[in-house]
Amino acid sequence: MRVLIVEDEALIALELERIVTEAGHTAVGPVATVEQALAHAPRVDVALVDLGLSDGMSGAVLARRLTDRYGISVVFVTGSPGDVGHGLDGAVDVIGKPFSDDRIRQGLEKADSASKGRAWNSSIRW
Repeated sequence: MRVLIVEDEALIALELERIVTEAGHTAVGPVATVEQALAHAPRVDVALVDLGLSDGMSGAVLARRLTDRYGISVVFVTGSPGDVGHGLDGAVDVIGKPFSDDRIRQGLEKADSASKGRAWNSSIRW
């Protein structure tokens, strides 16, 4: 799976990159803005997204765009999980900071399952 890391704190981004790689996935990024994330969107399957990015509290907007436009499963990784809101703004999971390796892997598994479900549903012909 190709996993986009959208995180503006360098140490957290590197930690996420390590976890993604050790879990056997390909890390894309990290990137710190909506614009950078959207530039990579056509080439990823899943995105780990922080709510507060370097261009403001734009993670929720980004999640909706990634989900609606590209069919990408989104997992929020944020220090403010209560700010995500009802319906997860298009995300399949919300992980609070600080996080564990296991919790990130669980989020990636949920995102992978959601992606496979969307691919199966889009292949159905009526």
